[in-house]
Amino acid sequence: MEKHHSRCFLFFLFFFFFLISATVPVGYGYQYKVGDLNAWGIPPSSNPRIYSLWSEYNQPLVGDSLLFLYPPSQDSVIQVTAAAFAGCNTSDPILNMNNGNSLFNVTSNGTFYFISGTSGHCQKNQKLQVSIGSGSAVGGPGVGPADNVSPSSYPTVFGSIPVANSTASSSEPSLFPGLVAFAAIVGSVAGALAVI
Repeated sequence: MEKHHSRCFLFFLFFFFFLISATVPVGYGYQYKVGDLNAWGIPPSSNPRIYSLWSEYNQPLVGDSLLFLYPPSQDSVIQVTAAAFAGCNTSDPILNMNNGNSLFNVTSNGTFYFISGTSGHCQKNQKLQVSIGSGSAVGGPGVGPADNVSPSSYPTVFGSIPVANSTASSSEPSLFPGLVAFAAIVGSVAGALAVI
């Protein structure tokens, strides 16, 4: 009889871990600090291609985010179109982030363009082009032809909660399959214990 109880216990334990693994999301977004150890600013003369090199070695995916750190009294970051990126035009940004702790959440594939919102900084190579979902990322001066910009990504200042589009599909995992599995496990264990 005791042997049967230990088998039931092991059976329940196995299914409990199965249930947990079935309801926990598989992946979480990664947060990339733009420029790595350097903050968002005018590239130093010793490394004028810092953002193009950063973009070559970092390839964010949908669900990841880009963190721009800078002194808010001295700089900002704006998302722009490809034409504005090429011409360093700050007059009509898609998105303006100026709090010094700017988080850009990648919610779709495409090419995203960022420049400094401070006059003259973009001309000094403070600009970043990131391609999401294409398998490659490029940035800085002399970049290739532009793709369409997707304005569906949004900034999040630390502490605020982003609001999703009402037409967007949820990327959150569904708990329904896990609940069904849990009900099946409980039923199986109850049935096994009732036989004892």
